[in-house]
Amino acid sequence: MAADGLSVLFCGINPSLMSAATGFHFARPGNRFWPVLELSGFTPRRLRPEEQHELLSYGLGITNVAARATARADELTADELRTGGAALRAKVERLRPRWLAVVGVTAYRTAFDDRTARIGRQERVIGDSRVWVLPNPSGLNARWTAETMAEEFARLRVAADGFAPPPLPFP
Repeated sequence: MAADGLSVLFCGINPSLMSAATGFHFARPGNRFWPVLELSGFTPRRLRPEEQHELLSYGLGITNVAARATARADELTADELRTGGAALRAKVERLRPRWLAVVGVTAYRTAFDDRTARIGRQERVIGDSRVWVLPNPSGLNARWTAETMAEEFARLRVAADGFAPPPLPFP
């Protein structure tokens, strides 16, 4: 799903087997994408995967780097990710969202040949679109909780809304 004039185009790594079966992004029950969107303030309520079309009303879109469905993202080959990265760049240049938000730093590093990428805002721009890398919301990513992911998603939301972050307090 995508449309012109997006504030943020979220980009998953690839469809899970459940997403492929249902046709909805982040459809696996343990995936935390939809709860994190609500917790971070991108949506006023928790959307269900089958409500993904409602993202457009919030200026949001959703896509994937690679098209092949797998049980785990690490089943994709580096070539699939690089090919998907090239297709994603073309999509972003065509749609021109203000931000491309890739969920999954490891996949981003491969797809965009950027071994030093970290979670957060990237120096890279694609056309006029800025890039942010977010943690992978898969339930398999135990390093991040829904709350810590929501904090990072909220940083992007603030940037996408054009607000400056609050100043750091002096010690």
